[in-house]
Amino acid sequence: MKIEYEPIGIIHTPFTRLEGMPIQPTGAIGIPGHIEIFPGYESGLSDLEGFSHITLLYHFHQSTGFSLRVIPFLDTVERGLFSTRAPKRPNSIGLSTVMLTGIKGCVVNIENVDILDGTPLIDIKPYVPKFDAQNPVRAGWTEKAGNTVSIKKSDSRFR
Repeated sequence: MKIEYEPIGIIHTPFTRLEGMPIQPTGAIGIPGHIEIFPGYESGLSDLEGFSHITLLYHFHQSTGFSLRVIPFLDTVERGLFSTRAPKRPNSIGLSTVMLTGIKGCVVNIENVDILDGTPLIDIKPYVPKFDAQNPVRAGWTEKAGNTVSIKKSDSRFR
């Protein structure tokens, strides 16, 4: 079975290099970006502006290959890939929930962006707390990292 996706737009951010990027949106508070939606998809943006946050699904276009065991940014211990958000994955799909700050035509303005400039966008979904926020939760091995996610930066380990 072959699965193919076509991008619906391009994500633009201040990050032109992987090294030094925030590793999650909580480490990118206030960092602006915008999405250039391809014209054929503009009408799909209708009613989106009523949401404060959106979840972006995108293609890790600078990532090649993968390993099923990785040392994640928040740890020094090797972990199973699927217990991490490491970008080198069998299917190079990224996920970030960002703040929506405005829409004008085919341009979606966002903040708290932790994504490399020029990243192809696969889809946008509204963040709906009643659907998306879960309780109670367990955060596995990441609970030991505490609040360090807001200060950790990307390096070359997943290039």
